[in-house]
Amino acid sequence: MGEEFEDVTKDVVQHVIAVADPSVVLVWLKTTGLNVGLRVLAAAAIFAGGLLAIKLLKKVLHAALAKFGTDRAMVATFIVSVVEKVAWAFLAVVVLGKLGVDVGPLIAGLGVTGFVLGFAFQESLGSLASGLMIAFNHPFKVGDYVSVAGFEGSVTKLDMMAVILATADNRQITIPNKSAWGSPIVNYSALELRRVDLVVGVAYGCDLAKAKATALEAIKSVPGVLADPAPLAEVKSLDDSAVTLTVRGWTKNADYWNVFFAGNQIVKEALDRAGVGIPFPQLEVHMVQS
Repeated sequence: MGEEFEDVTKDVVQHVIAVADPSVVLVWLKTTGLNVGLRVLAAAAIFAGGLLAIKLLKKVLHAALAKFGTDRAMVATFIVSVVEKVAWAFLAVVVLGKLGVDVGPLIAGLGVTGFVLGFAFQESLGSLASGLMIAFNHPFKVGDYVSVAGFEGSVTKLDMMAVILATADNRQITIPNKSAWGSPIVNYSALELRRVDLVVGVAYGCDLAKAKATALEAIKSVPGVLADPAPLAEVKSLDDSAVTLTVRGWTKNADYWNVFFAGNQIVKEALDRAGVGIPFPQLEVHMVQS
């Protein structure tokens, strides 16, 4: 056993000496090493040039897409990101090919992997596609107050995957773009003016003409209510315990809630001063004696 070990050790030492022989090294450098060195230098040069080209491409794209304005910033960011990733993939293939790596199986493998990942992440891809639809159709922007997928709030962030809302009671809601685009979207901030609707019940025995005139003058006096379009006060319905009036006034979008809260108070106080009763729900009970 010891003799066999010594023989193996001698063979290894002789092989190392042969490889370390300067003449062998020179032969390798002349035949293979020079070619490898040139490949490495060429790959390094291509990588450096590609790096500069990608940076220049991103700068040019940002400058070109900036002409569409800040309202298309999400689309611009997405386009630049996709182009950058494609450029990096192309550069990697070129560099590996220059180093002598067979990139054919790698590309084929990436195709299969892409198919598998696409199937596995189809929900995410659906949100990405919906994000593109939102970006191009532009139903809302950051800062708008919206109703999306059954939730209301101000849009605080918008990207290619999700919409983030901040509710009036300071909750944060993240809605996937697939759900946002697949449901009705109400944008309360899109238009300059907004109508404020107040509902007031008055007693059946009151003077309706007087009640309507009083409510109309009251809504006109609310700070922020516009003269054009003109406010109105009309009978909405005849309910069980009251005649219901609709009192409407138009205001700027930003003043909506101020007008809504102040309007309810001012209309109620005006009706009180005019002696127009606002009844409580009433129920008549007839007793039948046996």
